[in-house]
Amino acid sequence: MTDTDQGADITTTGSRIVYENRWMRVREDSVRRRDGSAGIYGVIEKTDFVIVAAIQDGRLHLVEQYRYPVRRRCWELPQGMWETRPGTDHVTLARAELREETGLEAAELAYAGRLFLAAGMCTQCSHIYRATGLTRGANALDPEEQDLVTRDFALEEVEAMIRDGVIADTSTIAALGLLRIKGLL
Repeated sequence: MTDTDQGADITTTGSRIVYENRWMRVREDSVRRRDGSAGIYGVIEKTDFVIVAAIQDGRLHLVEQYRYPVRRRCWELPQGMWETRPGTDHVTLARAELREETGLEAAELAYAGRLFLAAGMCTQCSHIYRATGLTRGANALDPEEQDLVTRDFALEEVEAMIRDGVIADTSTIAALGLLRIKGLL
């Protein structure tokens, strides 16, 4: 196997799957660097996900849920992926995740852009949306989300939560930064 990227600093010489489940795949790649030295890379392959900043009247809707890997409850923007339907377009996914986690329907979605989750080890990207024109409906939580709490906060409260370490989810913080830089927040 070889890379097709123009000017690639690293060429893949072999690859094997070392772990796989329905949410992710971990592979180990044998590589050759530009100077000729050999090495390996561990790469986590995950389906892209969406992050939705639902805002109305200066208030941002967040969700809180238990995150097993870090063993704590975390406040974050609604986000998710459909591991069983990886080809789903991001707008459909953003609308579905917002409805599923918060019960909100958005009249408008504005795309802010895409961010790599952890480019040094993972293929996954987040696609960031701002949702406005919100109306309330019923949420439809997945079994993994039964403990999920949803609440809206003033933007100033969200910023204080970030400063105080209450919000520590890097995807949420990066999404809010991108939205602010683009004038969407």
